[in-house]
Amino acid sequence: LTVLLALCIFAFVIRRLREERRDVARRVATKAQVRELRTLASQDSLTKLANRRAMLKALTAATASPPSDSRKHAFFLIDLNDFKRINDLHGHSLGDRVLQVVARRFRTATRPSDLLARLGGDEFAVLSYNVDRNTAYTIGLRFIATLTSEIRAGGHLHQIGASIGAAMIPDDGAITEEIIHHADLAMYRAKGQDRSSLVFFEPAANYPQQIINLQTA
Repeated sequence: LTVLLALCIFAFVIRRLREERRDVARRVATKAQVRELRTLASQDSLTKLANRRAMLKALTAATASPPSDSRKHAFFLIDLNDFKRINDLHGHSLGDRVLQVVARRFRTATRPSDLLARLGGDEFAVLSYNVDRNTAYTIGLRFIATLTSEIRAGGHLHQIGASIGAAMIPDDGAITEEIIHHADLAMYRAKGQDRSSLVFFEPAANYPQQIINLQTA
């Protein structure tokens, strides 16, 4: 009887250990799935950059807590020049490959603390933390400079430029929508140029003095 009881206890302990191991494995798998879902929810599937949702979340946090000293945050909207022509001539599949190359090049211009995102289509955005106006100019020009050389994809060379509109936080807006709107206004002013351009938001009368051009051809 004693031996039988010991065997029963031993079998019970073994079964409980197996159940606990299965529970641990399930919890680990569940946490991994949650992490993956969170990543997918905040990541652009094509370029693996942050997506629009992640950028809006970061921008909302940046406007809610701007720097307390003389530094600021800079928000850049980047629209690619002549990208539609690539899609029209070569198809969207090749266009996607070009976007992936652009994303890799943009990564080289991004500081470790910056957030680089693809908002959709050929539009990208960058949130640069703790900068002054001069540093923001330098960062914006670095993104333009990454596109000075042609992009090889699908057996062709493609010349891509960039129109960049920038807004400073908190100078150019107190809420996310305001910052985006002002950067968008500046970007469309930049698109009016015949080459890659960087334009910082200012009152409309002062826009011409804020334009910086960089020939990409």
